[in-house]
Amino acid sequence: MTTDLAVIAFAQNPDPEARERILTLVRDAGAEIERFSTVRVTGPGSAGPDAEVPGYNALTARVHGSEAPALLAALRPDPLSQLLPGVDVNVVPTTLLDPGRKKLLVMDVDSTLIQQEVVEMLAAHAGPEAEAEVTAVTEAAMRGEVDFTQSLLARVETLAGLPATAIDEVRAAVRLSPGAHVLIKAFLREGHAVAAVSGGFLGVLTPLAEQLQLTRHAANLLEVADGRLTGRIVGDVVDCTAKERFLRTWAAELDVALEDVIAVGDGANDIDMVTAAGLGVAYNAKPALRAVADAQINLPNLDAVRFFADL
Repeated sequence: MTTDLAVIAFAQNPDPEARERILTLVRDAGAEIERFSTVRVTGPGSAGPDAEVPGYNALTARVHGSEAPALLAALRPDPLSQLLPGVDVNVVPTTLLDPGRKKLLVMDVDSTLIQQEVVEMLAAHAGPEAEAEVTAVTEAAMRGEVDFTQSLLARVETLAGLPATAIDEVRAAVRLSPGAHVLIKAFLREGHAVAAVSGGFLGVLTPLAEQLQLTRHAANLLEVADGRLTGRIVGDVVDCTAKERFLRTWAAELDVALEDVIAVGDGANDIDMVTAAGLGVAYNAKPALRAVADAQINLPNLDAVRFFADL
């Protein structure tokens, strides 16, 4: 059975020949190209306030006559490498480009919505040894080499005794990922919903969610006693399973079909929510997530996600 599809490609650097190479690959795979468009998104065009954002090229081609898995296999035979160096080529159903269908965008936070890893920033307040230890464990967890929940509890233990004001200092130092502000505004402006779910902490995410007017958000709550962190989390950890659960719950609450949910993450703890969504996007991601995601963006501009909804 054939499906109406869109081939969406991104490249950070201009390459006049890349478009023709992609269109040739599509035709060679047996798909018929109905129409296509290309655009150069400049840095200022995808920048939010006080942001320095690199530009990128985007190609969108409407095609039919091929099934999505077969076409993707032809355009991206190896999920861990690019067939055309410097170019991310993705295949999505055209239903995602339908403006009449309400969408839900769900994003991971650390190293996705924001540039940093909050637990590492907090650990820096506990000293260089704690920061180095936490950074190493965080990287292993994002690669899927250690259990996320156990690793997070261990990392949080290193924060015991820190003044609660450290959370405020970290929150002030957090920076959005390039293009994040424009991406969120584009979805909200068209009546879609935007959510963020994090294995990080509400003390940082809640003010950010309010600032960005996010529709939903969820993260862990650090326990505080007598003005200091106890080194414990209140309640259940927001782990890989919880992220998927929040995605499904929010979609139901907002009356959005799962096939109209776009989930974006960077690490192994995003696998469940990315594979549950109608379109799962690996954003500058670890190999474990890139291997299973529907789509990939490997350039430093989160704004590119809006092309998957034709915004």
